[in-house]
Amino acid sequence: MNQHPNTGLIDWKDGILPVSRRFDDPYFSLQDGLAETRHVFLGGNGLPGRFRPGFHIAELGFGTGLNMLAALAAWQEAGIAGRLRYTSFEAYPLGADDIARALGAFPELAPLAAPFIAQWASGARRIQIEGLDAAVIEGDARRTLPRWEGRADAWFLDGFAPARNPELWEPALMAEIARHSAPGATLATYTAAGAVRRALADAGFEISRRSGFGRKRHMTTGRLA
Repeated sequence: MNQHPNTGLIDWKDGILPVSRRFDDPYFSLQDGLAETRHVFLGGNGLPGRFRPGFHIAELGFGTGLNMLAALAAWQEAGIAGRLRYTSFEAYPLGADDIARALGAFPELAPLAAPFIAQWASGARRIQIEGLDAAVIEGDARRTLPRWEGRADAWFLDGFAPARNPELWEPALMAEIARHSAPGATLATYTAAGAVRRALADAGFEISRRSGFGRKRHMTTGRLA
């Protein structure tokens, strides 16, 4: 695999957990990143129970692709007809080597991770795996999301912590999330920061606080009013 511009911009805690040097924040929980994704992003959006043909997930912060693969695994297990649609916005995409190393911690996802990593390594940002049509839109979401023409049924808000990555939690961007949401759309995020909750409420979401994953006491979910 070719050297990637963001290679070297992460450290590895305990050899397996990728931590962003730019934001001094891990890409997923050391306790169990896959369990965290299932609790926060799938459970927080009522998935897989809300899946239906044509369902569209959108995400802020693609990271290692873990959320995408976990959603695809749930989609396949649910036996929904057709393909899951998935759009993710990522300012600092990781290289295939780093993604492969990170996803290696989740062997149950290996059958899905292998074709994804192969496509990513080739430079593809439109990913097609059995049951999945995904697009990763590179660049600052404050500029790329307003230009997006899609509308999501569920949002995964997975940027780095608001205190370290405030630009991905700005009120104007939360308003764009509402503007690019289908009727009855939901959202979930690991953070329960008051500023984020207020911005989402101001954007038109009915906000709830739920028990978080692991050491995080609370997380946030929302439904478009």
